[in-house]
Amino acid sequence: MMEWLSLSPQEWQAVGISVKVAFWGTLASLPIGIALAFLLSRKRFPGRALLDALVHLPLVLPPVVTGYILLMVMGRKGVVGEFLATHFGIVFSFRWTGAALAAAIMGLPLMVRAIRLSFDAVHRRHEEAAATLGASPVMVFLTVSLPLAWPGIMAGAILCFAKALGEFGATITFVSAIPGETETISAAIYAALQTPDGETNVMRLALVSIAISFAALLAAQAMTRKNRSRQGGL
Repeated sequence: MMEWLSLSPQEWQAVGISVKVAFWGTLASLPIGIALAFLLSRKRFPGRALLDALVHLPLVLPPVVTGYILLMVMGRKGVVGEFLATHFGIVFSFRWTGAALAAAIMGLPLMVRAIRLSFDAVHRRHEEAAATLGASPVMVFLTVSLPLAWPGIMAGAILCFAKALGEFGATITFVSAIPGETETISAAIYAALQTPDGETNVMRLALVSIAISFAALLAAQAMTRKNRSRQGGL
């Protein structure tokens, strides 16, 4: 039984790459997610509906399409990718950093949605009170809005991490599935499905993926409940 549950070195490698990709993808998208969520929650401006639609577009687009767009834009011959590779030596395609970029884009809509709801729940009177005491808009954001919305921000980050952990379509289109570099849990499961007698490998990796994702969702729910309780007490 223990042998059936034990992962091979290559499977552990896939798990490690998945966690690394999800972590850095979430970390990189967090400042952008907070900024977009605050902008959509607090500001009214022309094109707001268009920005909202663009943020949530990865949720409705086929992931393969998102990966193809990334390849066209950020690949070695892409509009941005070629410039970055030529002038700065930065390459995303077929690298784990490209997998993190794809994961960040796919997880960003969930992050923005959770953080935006948290900012929506922050009572304006707290921000207005700080402003009347002479705080600048930046200080109001840093000392009032951000701390009050923090549990929701953490919930959004956890949801983004969970989404990034299971990302497959955009990642495999943009960076392929290179063992030791870009082969995540999802890619390893897909490869095992193509292998005769690979059901055991699939089951092991699926159980690991379910366990990590389930723990992340429980943590996000706990953060959401904490945020609602905190807002209700203010």
